[in-house]
Amino acid sequence: MTAGIVARDTGSRDTGIVGAVPAATDTTVRYAALETPIGRLHLFGTARGLLTLALPHEERSAAEARVRRLLGDVAIEEDASAHAATLAQLSAYFSGTARRFDLPLDPRGTPFQRLAWDAVAAVPYGETRAYGDIARAIGRPAAVRAVGAANGANPLPLIIPCHRIIGAGGQLTGYGGGLAIKRRLLALELDALAA
Repeated sequence: MTAGIVARDTGSRDTGIVGAVPAATDTTVRYAALETPIGRLHLFGTARGLLTLALPHEERSAAEARVRRLLGDVAIEEDASAHAATLAQLSAYFSGTARRFDLPLDPRGTPFQRLAWDAVAAVPYGETRAYGDIARAIGRPAAVRAVGAANGANPLPLIIPCHRIIGAGGQLTGYGGGLAIKRRLLALELDALAA
């Protein structure tokens, strides 16, 4: 299997993995949970695709509140079948048999965030890049801190692999799920490559 990520923008234009634009028809969000080696993941999606993935440190209620801040007063319904492909691909990722995701995505962010997330998504499985590398990749070499902020706002960790972004000196730096989870995800990928 090749490394990387393939994600389908379900919007009307082909703008990369995160080009979807908020739709006025987002009235129902589908929810599912997945138990993984790092803990329970919470998945939320619209009819357009996966909207956000909450890591284990974030309670479901907090993730739901974040979704409502983003989309307004929406209904959130449990519907694992709506996330069947995501659940299967995440399970395969954690078993070390999948190195890429092919999913419809619907993350919301600023144009700069989407640009940074596209560059983060291009970091190959089992490899790391520094924040400065991402800034240079998007043509904004002085925007290292802004890239860090965009990485911190990534609504789809694992799918947009922000755990692969490290400090300039090779040190592990901030991760929404905590450095222990970041370390485990990087080790999982390296172990799968070595197998």
